[in-house]
Amino acid sequence: MRLAHVRDIGAPAGSAWRLVAALDPSGLGWLDLELARRALLAADPGLAHNQPLFRSPITTLDDHLARGLRVVAFAEIVEPLTAGEPEPDLVLAAADLTFGPPILQPPSLRDFYAFEQHVGTMWRRRGGEIPEAWFRLPIFYFGNTSEIRGPGDPVWAPTGSAELDYELEVAALIDTAAVDLPAGRGEEAIGGYCILNDWSARDLQREETTVRLGPAKGKDFATSIGPWLVTPDELSDARSASGFDLTMTAEINGTEISRGAWSSAQFSCGQMVARASADTRLRPGDLLGSGTVGTGCLLEVGEERFGRWLEPGDEVTLRIDRLGELRTPIIDRPATRSPS
Repeated sequence: MRLAHVRDIGAPAGSAWRLVAALDPSGLGWLDLELARRALLAADPGLAHNQPLFRSPITTLDDHLARGLRVVAFAEIVEPLTAGEPEPDLVLAAADLTFGPPILQPPSLRDFYAFEQHVGTMWRRRGGEIPEAWFRLPIFYFGNTSEIRGPGDPVWAPTGSAELDYELEVAALIDTAAVDLPAGRGEEAIGGYCILNDWSARDLQREETTVRLGPAKGKDFATSIGPWLVTPDELSDARSASGFDLTMTAEINGTEISRGAWSSAQFSCGQMVARASADTRLRPGDLLGSGTVGTGCLLEVGEERFGRWLEPGDEVTLRIDRLGELRTPIIDRPATRSPS
């Protein structure tokens, strides 16, 4: 399944998100899950007695997870209706929709550091080699969940920064409570995957890391995710090494800057879940980022492939096979912002 939060194009600001499922891999047609739930319930009222999914309206994925239900539960709605031809009033055209973050308010964001090519480049730029501990331990930092952005949402450089950079990553969504999971079972807690852009202000980050704490303001101003969530069964045939044999690319203004492969990760998502859940309870909705794939940022390859940092007017497009594409316009920092 592919799940997304959507609004009608032109809907008033603050309109409620609707949860939808893709009808086919093209992503052109989407099934409104609440309307579909009502249609199935009208045809068989007994569903409300037998299946928890049918007892309450479907609003957002966040609400669904808070009710103790897992992502796979939506198959009870999607499979019966996609087996045939769903009624036209249940189907929405992608061209009429604005897509939001696949999870609107994740409880936490842990971002790992799983690709050796990227890690090695970063250490060589500092005149050193990758620490031995990196090869043994999936290392992560905590990101900021108050600045989650969706597809098409703008991003800007934070105050005092002139070195805005993107980072091409995969995110895994935890959809069930877990603690102390072994690596071999870690992926059992994952409900789906999406693209993640871990934006960086390199000048701020460079200064902060001299104190050996952080990253802080060099990272916490924006994280983009989307365009939709893809369940693990959609990727099973692409399993390879510690990831999946899926290509990851980044473009700026239509020119490819980065290209890597998820399968080149040093650590699997199961290992990341094991590390994250050690002595800690993971909660439904938590996000785990993979870290930047090799070549997946300007700090690695920008000098030879782009020649500058990101500026207002640029557009960054991240793509991962089967996970879609995540576009972000870069704009000037707004003069004012609402705290809500």
